[in-house]
Amino acid sequence: MKDFDLPNTFDETTKKNIHFWLNGHFDEKTKNEIRQLASNPQKLQNAFFKKLSFGTGGARGIMGVGTNRINKYTIRAIVQGLANYLKKTAEKNSVIIGFDSRNNSSFFAKECALVLVNNSIKAFLFKNPSPTPLVSFGCRYKKCSSAIMITASHNPPEYNGIKIYWNDGGQILPPHDKNIILEVNAIDDPSNIKVAKDDNSLIEIVDEEIIQAYLKKIREIENFPDENKKNGHNLHIVYTPLHGAGMPLTPQALKMWGFNNLTLVEEQSSLDGNFPNAPIPNPEEEEALEMGIDVMLGKKADILIATDPDADRMGVVVNHKGVPIILTGNQIASILVEHICLALSKKDFPKNSAFIKTIVTTELFAKIVKSFGKTTFDVLTGFKYIAEKIGSFEKNKDHTFIFGAEESLGFLRENFIRDKDGISASCLLAEVALLWKMQNKTLVDALHVLYQKYGIFRESLISLNFEEGKAGIDKMNRLMDILRKCPPKKFGPFKVNVQEDYKKREKFDLKTKQTTPIDLPASDVLRFFLEDDSKIVIRPSGTEPKIKIYIGVTMPQFSSLQSGIEECDEKLHSLKSALVNELGL
Repeated sequence: MKDFDLPNTFDETTKKNIHFWLNGHFDEKTKNEIRQLASNPQKLQNAFFKKLSFGTGGARGIMGVGTNRINKYTIRAIVQGLANYLKKTAEKNSVIIGFDSRNNSSFFAKECALVLVNNSIKAFLFKNPSPTPLVSFGCRYKKCSSAIMITASHNPPEYNGIKIYWNDGGQILPPHDKNIILEVNAIDDPSNIKVAKDDNSLIEIVDEEIIQAYLKKIREIENFPDENKKNGHNLHIVYTPLHGAGMPLTPQALKMWGFNNLTLVEEQSSLDGNFPNAPIPNPEEEEALEMGIDVMLGKKADILIATDPDADRMGVVVNHKGVPIILTGNQIASILVEHICLALSKKDFPKNSAFIKTIVTTELFAKIVKSFGKTTFDVLTGFKYIAEKIGSFEKNKDHTFIFGAEESLGFLRENFIRDKDGISASCLLAEVALLWKMQNKTLVDALHVLYQKYGIFRESLISLNFEEGKAGIDKMNRLMDILRKCPPKKFGPFKVNVQEDYKKREKFDLKTKQTTPIDLPASDVLRFFLEDDSKIVIRPSGTEPKIKIYIGVTMPQFSSLQSGIEECDEKLHSLKSALVNELGL
């Protein structure tokens, strides 16, 4: 049966996928939505030109009908693939399932549970929207074989996704990731996947027990509990969850640490997947923070803390002498790592302490750690690699994990969670801010002290956006291929000293002409170190149609702090311009 004529421009895979869904055992609502898409050939092609990419961190995409969309059929197929693998490997099959405040997140979480129990796998299902770190914690707390989180992090409202975790509470990694992907890809007809009845005894609703256990556990990372309890009310915090699952757990945690002088951004505090007052629910974006900044300035509060929809990331704005200053992820990471190191140096600093950052994160982080005589490990971009490193420390007993960070507002102090945690990071950040407030100073002053001590480090990010779908993916791949085949020898006036190709796992020194191996997994990343110690990293995003370019500059010595910052920022601007010219944009 040919339901309607498809454009000749569609490739055979796209046509096959469309006809399969129109003629298969899919519900009529789904088939009608496909027919309605016929009036927009581009959207129809994007929805069916391939299977939804299920990678090492799960899958994320636009919600809707189609093989390349997030819907109940694609979600069921991923969970069935997980179930098939669990039945082959796990001694005790149980999975904990969480979901954020996005549209359909609760529905997709329930679908996950029904697929699992139909495969005789016990499902712990959170009752209410839950932060990602709570799900990671719950996986370990309940001794589960795996965990599922329904979220699309900070993506726009039309997106959703599914993240898969292993029994350590970290996102799946080799060999489990590839084996689960094989199981998912082996499912030819997602419409045939069976689901259990709602009242199945293998589904157990969880919530408060895990929340209380988590809140109790994060008290262990508090550095100055007496000071926080005594003086915490002196720090006025404004908090926004950006309509996400950070409510109500983040305010609970802050108050438990002693920070009870808390004002909510009421307009952004409802759990609403449409994100009506935060269209881009990303705490890295100024637009998402504007409403909170207005509240902070109006209340003359000290800081604004923002978490993203699944509360695994945290952003901060400082009221510095009446001016709102948005701190970057790199700056927050540096402030936190200095604070942690100073606190531990006054108490009991484990001899084999280790810190972890991603290759795109500021080098100031490593410089601070080194000044305390400790070690920093670099890992690929993605917090799952930080979690993997923590696991290796635990297994080999060669290091004690202290703190991990990535530039995109991801931080983790505790080792009883294996994903970034915006809630505990909010508490730690408040602790630092309080210490500086008691000296009549702000977190901006704390950052400037770091510059005076270690040198100025400034970073910036360029995002090259591409259209959604096959055309955008092809353009991204072509650009990376060009850069890989003909890597730039200079950026602006600065020559490249070292170029690293993580796909080839090779590091090439342009001065000595020597090539050495990179001891990290293969990844589509290029990193350059320039003669002035600037750093440039170029990589495609793993979750969005964009290529990200990270630029970092440094100035070890300067005549004055302000002039040094201005000079570094000017260098950032010139390197940005050089990159735009180099890439022909």
